[in-house]
Amino acid sequence: WKQSMNKSDLKNALKLYAITDSAALKGRSLADGVRQAIAGGITMLQYRKKNADYETMKSEALELQALCREAKVCFIINDHVALAKEIGADGVHLGASDMELSQARELLGENAIIGATAKTIEQALAARQAGADYLGSGAIFGTTTKADALPMEKSTLRAITEAANIPVVAIGGITGENVTELAGTGIAGVAVVGGIFGQDDIKTATRDLLDQVERIILKEDETPRSFGGKQSMTRTSQQVCQGVPEIKTALTIAGSDCSGGAGIQADIKTMISNGVYAMSAITALTAQNTTGVTAIENVTPEFLAAQLDAIFTDLPVDAVKIGMVSSEALIRVIAAKLKQYHAGNVVLDPVMVATSGARLIAEDALEALTGELIPLASVITPNIPEAEILYGHSITNEQDMMDAAAYLSQTYHCAVLLKGGHQVSTANDLLFRDGHPVWFEGKRIDNPNTHGTGCTLSSAIAANLAKGRSMEEAVRLAKAYISDALQKMLNLGHGSGPLDHHVAGYDR
Repeated sequence: WKQSMNKSDLKNALKLYAITDSAALKGRSLADGVRQAIAGGITMLQYRKKNADYETMKSEALELQALCREAKVCFIINDHVALAKEIGADGVHLGASDMELSQARELLGENAIIGATAKTIEQALAARQAGADYLGSGAIFGTTTKADALPMEKSTLRAITEAANIPVVAIGGITGENVTELAGTGIAGVAVVGGIFGQDDIKTATRDLLDQVERIILKEDETPRSFGGKQSMTRTSQQVCQGVPEIKTALTIAGSDCSGGAGIQADIKTMISNGVYAMSAITALTAQNTTGVTAIENVTPEFLAAQLDAIFTDLPVDAVKIGMVSSEALIRVIAAKLKQYHAGNVVLDPVMVATSGARLIAEDALEALTGELIPLASVITPNIPEAEILYGHSITNEQDMMDAAAYLSQTYHCAVLLKGGHQVSTANDLLFRDGHPVWFEGKRIDNPNTHGTGCTLSSAIAANLAKGRSMEEAVRLAKAYISDALQKMLNLGHGSGPLDHHVAGYDR
């Protein structure tokens, strides 16, 4: 891994450095916790295991290394140089009482990443002289993993980062609540244990931490760049004084519907009506109207990637809505870019079945969708036929909905909004999140013009998440919006017509 890296790559890899702790996981498996942390955006993983035999450590380390390799996350071993060498880990982190750094370098080779612990300027300089690639300094705050560690003054941390001339990560008791106190210390990143693995929602906690760390680093560099899917778009003092409002943003990644009822056209109208600035990346051009689709032209993966790069490197992205993507290659591009830019508030509408019942997604694309894209979502919004494909069983009543939503939420570590109205007796929707179900009562509106309802609902949820609403509140507001849009009884076209998206003033 290090062979193809430069100093900038290593510094980026140290931004959010997760350290495993089985005890913090509260009975959850270590592999599952790491999967969620990877989905949340960790940039490096250190495997640390206390009081375990070598074979147990080797087995666990190999499993975690495989997960990291797949996600292109740097994987290092704490203390155990022999284990790092045997399994071919990317490197090792050495404490003050561990093997000499020069000896570890001789055993692991020049391409291994070797980190060292430094609590003083003298230790930092000695480690750099011995060839350390990075330093871990702390404990910064009180920590339960090392109860005897005294908190390090921020001035000491700053002095170490200035003297070391190699990247420094802060470690010790760092959480989402206190990480911003490290602004101005010159760190390349933070090493976190309980602040990630001790959280109920590991993926969300990780994303939030990464976002804050990159804000800190941005202030250090004073160079505008994309972070967490959001660029530094802070308002100037002149804008604040002039009363210029801060606007939230949402990005739709979907196909174009030239008739305006669904796809990116519906998404943009919905986002604007719900009070956010809308952006789009087009996955396909379609020739369609209220009577059906007559032609589809997918964009190339390279062009989709170029659109996403153009948006994420210049504009803030507070939420992402993903609509129909039927190509395996395009799905993989979207997943890669969401990871690259650490996008949050991802609403995925897994469009897989046409209204007629026809299957819209090939097996290879479905594999990419379930293996790469859905695990990155904050919430997925399948209807009953789509949920049946993901769940593998039929859904005919509300208990089936409960079982399916629980399974999908646990499998993909995201919230699930399972939409009723297909093959069940009611139009009630079920939100399942963190093991808790919430039912949203739905009334059937006698309107045959429902073209684009799925696009509209998911886009409204994304808009409300962008504005900082909770998941439950975002869904509640989105359902109210779509009900009002249906009740306006717009009647256009010769088939199932579009909604009237211009329902103004929605919770701005």
